[in-house]
Amino acid sequence: MSSWSIISIAAVLSLLLTGALRKYALARSIIDIPNARSSHTVPTPRGGGVAIVVSFLLALPVLAITGSMDWPTMWAMLGAGSGIAILGFLDDHGHIAARWRLLGHFLASAWALYWLDGLPPITLFGIGLELTWFGDVLAVFYLVWMLNLYNFMDGIDGIASVEAICACLGACLLYWLGGFESLIVAPLVLAMAVAGFLYWNFPPARIFMGDAGSGFLGIILGLLALQAAWASPELLWGWLILLGVFIVDATVTLMRRLLRGDKVYEAHRSHAYQFASRHYGRHLTVTLGVAAINLFWLLPVAASVVLWNMDGALALIVAYVPLILLAIRFHAGELEKA
Repeated sequence: MSSWSIISIAAVLSLLLTGALRKYALARSIIDIPNARSSHTVPTPRGGGVAIVVSFLLALPVLAITGSMDWPTMWAMLGAGSGIAILGFLDDHGHIAARWRLLGHFLASAWALYWLDGLPPITLFGIGLELTWFGDVLAVFYLVWMLNLYNFMDGIDGIASVEAICACLGACLLYWLGGFESLIVAPLVLAMAVAGFLYWNFPPARIFMGDAGSGFLGIILGLLALQAAWASPELLWGWLILLGVFIVDATVTLMRRLLRGDKVYEAHRSHAYQFASRHYGRHLTVTLGVAAINLFWLLPVAASVVLWNMDGALALIVAYVPLILLAIRFHAGELEKA
C-alpha cells in the first residue's frame, strides 16, 4: 500500500466515522450543554475526536510495515496514544479524578519515551547538550504538558483541529525542504485524519472533539517533535515554534492563575483565545486568526531554524515574544469581568 493510499484512507475514514459518531452521540444524548464556563451557546454532541484516534492508530502498523515509520516509534505512538484516548473517552462519558488522569498521563508518556530512547541530544544557544536521565524526565513532563494544554485549548469551534493541521503541514514542508523526507508521512496522515474531523467541527461546529481527541492530539504532536529531534535537534525547535500559539496561551494562562492561587484543575474560560472569541463575538474569526499566525509568522521563523541555521533557542524567543504580548493583550489568565 502506498503512502498516498494510507493518507487518503485516513482522511475518508475520519470524515465518515465522525458523522457516525455524531449520530451516536445524538441518539445517546452525549451532548455538551452550555454553562457559565462554556464558550459555546448551542448544545452540541461531543466525542468526535475518536474518529481522529481510530484513523491515525489504524494507520500506524501499516506505516511500520511499509517502512514509512520505524517500529519503536510505532509502538510509542500506538501505546501512548491509545492509552490517552481511552482515558479521555472514559472521562468524556463519566468522571475520572484529576489525580488518576494525571497518573495515566505520566505512565503513557513514560511508555512513549521508553520506545523512543528518551530525549536526544539538543542544541541550546549553539551548545550541544546530552542531558541523559534528566533529559528523559524533562521529556516526560513535556509530553504531559502537551497533552493537557491541548485539552485546555480545545474550547472553541475548529481551533484545535486548525492548530494541528497547521503544525503538521508546516513540519512536512520543513521536512521536505530540509531533506528529511522520510519523516513526512506520519504528520501528513495525522493532518488528514484531523481534516476529516474538521469538516464537522469547523465553525459553527456540529460535533466537538472531546477529551479523547484533544489529549490524543497533544501527546502525538509532542511525540512527532521528539521523533524529529532524533533526526536533527533543529527540528525540535521547529516543532516548538510551530505549536507556539497553543503553548504560549496555555502556559501564560496557567502561570497567571497559579500566581493568583486559583485551583488550576477547575474548568474556566480565561484563555486568551476565549477572551478573543467573546470580544469578536464569533469563533471563526479567532480560529482563522490562529491559522494566519501559524502561516505568516510561526512557519517563517521555524524555517529560519531548519533551513537557514538560525539558533533554535533564539528563534523560539523571537517567535514567542509577540505571542506572549498578544496573550496578555487578550487577558490570558485574568478573571472574567462580570
